[in-house]
Amino acid sequence: MRALIVDDDAGIRWVLARVLKEEGFEILEAGSLAEAEMLQKDGVDLVFLDVFLPDGNGMSALSQGMFSAPVIMLTAETTFGHAAEAYREGAMEYLPKPFDLNEVRALAQRVQPVKQEKKASKAEPQEKAVQDSMIVGRSEAMQNMFRTLGRVAASDLTVLITGESGTGKELVAQELHSLSLRKNEAFIAINTAAIPSELLEAELFGHEKGSFTGASKTREGLFEQADGGTLFLDEIGDMPMALQSKMLRVLETGMVQRIGSNQEKSVNVRLLAATHQHLQEKIKEGHFREDLYYRLNVIPVHIPPLRDRRDDIPELAEFLLQQAADDLSMVAPILLDDAVALLQRYDWHGNIRELKNVMRRLAVLTPGASITLPDVALALGHDGAHDAGHKLETLDEAVVRCLRTYMDKLGYAEATDMHRNLLAMVEPALLRLVLEKCDGNQLKASDMLGLNRNTVRKLIRQYEIDPAYFKL
Repeated sequence: MRALIVDDDAGIRWVLARVLKEEGFEILEAGSLAEAEMLQKDGVDLVFLDVFLPDGNGMSALSQGMFSAPVIMLTAETTFGHAAEAYREGAMEYLPKPFDLNEVRALAQRVQPVKQEKKASKAEPQEKAVQDSMIVGRSEAMQNMFRTLGRVAASDLTVLITGESGTGKELVAQELHSLSLRKNEAFIAINTAAIPSELLEAELFGHEKGSFTGASKTREGLFEQADGGTLFLDEIGDMPMALQSKMLRVLETGMVQRIGSNQEKSVNVRLLAATHQHLQEKIKEGHFREDLYYRLNVIPVHIPPLRDRRDDIPELAEFLLQQAADDLSMVAPILLDDAVALLQRYDWHGNIRELKNVMRRLAVLTPGASITLPDVALALGHDGAHDAGHKLETLDEAVVRCLRTYMDKLGYAEATDMHRNLLAMVEPALLRLVLEKCDGNQLKASDMLGLNRNTVRKLIRQYEIDPAYFKL
């Protein structure tokens, strides 16, 4: 079997060639599209194709039917848009740089020894939908998500997007719509948790004039407004049970009925839903319908929290900083390495939403041309002078540092009953902090600590702590 590697980087070609030779391939190498076109005349079984080449765009060459063999796109771009475009143009797979050599081997092993028929050349290349996006990331979790989204973007399949608040669930839904065949139709989004339950039904399904107090005129619901397009239901886990039944019927029949009407209307809507909650737990608790869950969860997509993909933070921070500078018509300051390192250590409980706000803050408030570690520390709400010389510690790091100091002071001459002594130091401090957090409420403190209430009371007496001190 023969593999053609098309990349203007000789190092990339060398690495791929070494791996593919181990898999039994004869290797052909090209540094441009013109060379690739000449080399593939004798026939190849697999093509590794870079996007940006000296004499053209690999994606365009793929869309125009230049290659008859299965194509694996190589790109340094790590956005969902590039992944989706690669699949849409007929690529067998999308491989971001730097790539995992084991993944290269697995892709090579997937190729059948029989040459595939050449795809018909498209009369007109499809319009590109790749734009700047916060959906970026080189982490394995994000690349797996890109592949899933790329494969389903052009379909009408229902997608359930899960992830913590601020991870970008609506952004993913917007990207899915913009890369679908419905992209020129309406994209309508609603946060079901933000609308009172008594009004949500009318918002979704519409109502007839006089159907309830305040219904002064007939109104289309969001399903009708999204007819032909996409409807995104955010925080679907908060939808009232009574309304879930009606939602299930719409998904099963494609028909909606306004409040106060006895007529049903057919709608053609692609439904995308999102939640930060664990719907299977809500099903067990009796707060979410299992049949609706399976209707929504046709294609599950999970967005990992930012703290679980810290390697993506530098790229995201640079993107968001430049975006903020563009919005403010200013030159973006330079992020110094120690400042980036501090961003990566931070836990980002607000995820991308929090990172976006911090980068806007830095774009506006940074006094110089560069963003330093103290600048980032200040933007994160810490004392810049303090953090200039000390990184923000994780809890584990702080514990290790304090224990090392404690042990150094003890020496190693004799037994010290260290466990009991350390427990006596940590327990009262922990109790005070938890009581402060719970406003002196011992029952809440017991729940937070995971201890029996009597045990907590005993510890409070033992360490002579006054819970009333922490009451509001």
